[in-house]
Amino acid sequence: MMIAIMAVYLVLLFALVRFGIVTFNLFWKCSPFIVLLLLNLLLFIPMGWGAPQGAALVVRNAVSIIPNVAGEVIDVPVEGNTALKTGDVLFRIDPVPYEAQVRAIEAQLKLTQLFERDSGRGFDVEQRQSEVDQLKAQLETAKWNLDKTTVRAPADGYATNVALRKGARVASSPVMAFIDTSQTLVGVEISQNDARYVAAGQPVEITFKFEPGIVRTGKVETVFQAISTGQAQVSGTAVAPTEIQSAPFVIRVKLDDGDLAKRLPAGSTGTAAIFTEAVKPTHIIRKVLLRQIAILNYVNPF
Repeated sequence: MMIAIMAVYLVLLFALVRFGIVTFNLFWKCSPFIVLLLLNLLLFIPMGWGAPQGAALVVRNAVSIIPNVAGEVIDVPVEGNTALKTGDVLFRIDPVPYEAQVRAIEAQLKLTQLFERDSGRGFDVEQRQSEVDQLKAQLETAKWNLDKTTVRAPADGYATNVALRKGARVASSPVMAFIDTSQTLVGVEISQNDARYVAAGQPVEITFKFEPGIVRTGKVETVFQAISTGQAQVSGTAVAPTEIQSAPFVIRVKLDDGDLAKRLPAGSTGTAAIFTEAVKPTHIIRKVLLRQIAILNYVNPF
C-alpha cells in the first residue's frame, strides 16, 4: 500500500513539474523522502495498534474415544469424516458377557430378597438388607457397563482416522479420534506492541486461504490472558533462565456467519484485522490491505 501511495505521489509530482506548476527545487527533490517519513509516522506505524493484523487459525476440540469397557468389536457403523449428531453410534462391543453379568446379579438379588423376608432376628434382617444394598449397587454398575458396550458420539462432529474394524478387541486405550464441530475456535495472533487497544466486542475482518477473494466478518470474543512463555511450571528445581522472547498474544474471534464456522476445516489459516477504538483513520487503509491479501490468496499458497 505504501508503494502504491508513493507511486501516485511521484506521478503527481512529475506532472506538476512537467507542466511548470512547481519549480523542481531542493524542497521538491526531497519531498518524496518527507512524504515517506510522514506516511510512516502518521499512518502506517499507528495502524499497527489502531487496526492490528495477524495470522488466524481455525481450531476444533478433538476427543480421543476410549471405551469404558473391554471386549470384541461386533459393529462399526460409522464412516470417517461423515457428519454425526450427539448420540450417534460409533461402534458396538459384544454385550453378551455384560448381559450375563446383569442377569446373574439380578438372580442373586432376588434370592437374597427372599431370604430377607424369612429372616426373624433383627441382626439377620440387617445383614440381609446390607447384602441387598450391595447387590443393587453391583447391579447398577453392571447395567452401566452393559450400556457402555455401545459407544456413541459425544457431540456434533465427525470421526476421523477410523481404522477400527469388526473383530478387533478394545480396552481402555484410544481407538478413534472424534472432532467436535459444535464449537469453532478462531484464534488470531497479534504482536504484543499492537495488542494494547484490543478488547472484546471489537469488529474483525478475516480472509481464509480456504476462501480466496472473500473477506468475512466477526467480533473479538476474548483476549487470552496467558501464553505458554509466561506460565510457571511446577518442579523441584530452581528457576532455569531462558531466552526471553516477545511471543504474540492470542485473540479469540467469533465469526458472524455461524454456518461458515461449522464448515471451515480444522487447521484453516488466514489473515485477520481487528479494528480498535484507536487511530480510526487507519482503518480504511487496513481494509484495503486485507482485501489485497484476499485476492493474493488465489495464487499465494503460503
